[in-house]
Amino acid sequence: MRNGWPIVGWSALAIAVMTAAILALVGTDEEGIRVVIRATARTSAVFFGLAFAASSLRRLSPNDATRWLLANRRYLGVSFAVSHATHLLAIFALANWSLATFVANSSPPTLVLGGLGYVFVAAMTATSFDRTAAWLGPRRWRWLHTAGGWYLWFIFFASFAPRVGASLAYALPTLWLLSVLAVRLRARRAHLPVLTPVRRGSGA
Repeated sequence: MRNGWPIVGWSALAIAVMTAAILALVGTDEEGIRVVIRATARTSAVFFGLAFAASSLRRLSPNDATRWLLANRRYLGVSFAVSHATHLLAIFALANWSLATFVANSSPPTLVLGGLGYVFVAAMTATSFDRTAAWLGPRRWRWLHTAGGWYLWFIFFASFAPRVGASLAYALPTLWLLSVLAVRLRARRAHLPVLTPVRRGSGA
């Protein structure tokens, strides 16, 4: 199983191939772009959930799989950022690459809440490197990634859950997010210590 930065490279390649396949099969018009937006929202939710639940899963079930997950949490987080950047690019493509059109087509809550979400994504990604994490300091790093993680969970859940009634396609990502929440809360109640994997090279 791959470790470290190759995870980000392969994830980026998979997202690029998925995007190209959707545009080739559905088309490069509005419908194709909307399918890309929906698909990248789901890949972002998967990567985010894995990174957000990594330490809790390690607490609840210390095995080789959760050890790998925790050791590579930062790379899954950066893969999430790649997926969500692709999602944002698709949204701008839908607005014909016009910021004015994008703003006009978005409600104020979407602009504010979604914009803050991307601020967290950018800040968390920027501090996913050894030098920037050391510059920020352990306490502030922990606050940023904890607050940002919970905020992003809320944004994802608020985006998927209300749409379940209109389309069952939103049920699976909603259940995924609820599962991540359950894991986090269960680990917190159990008060179990994190079994940190042995560091190798620049591992998380």
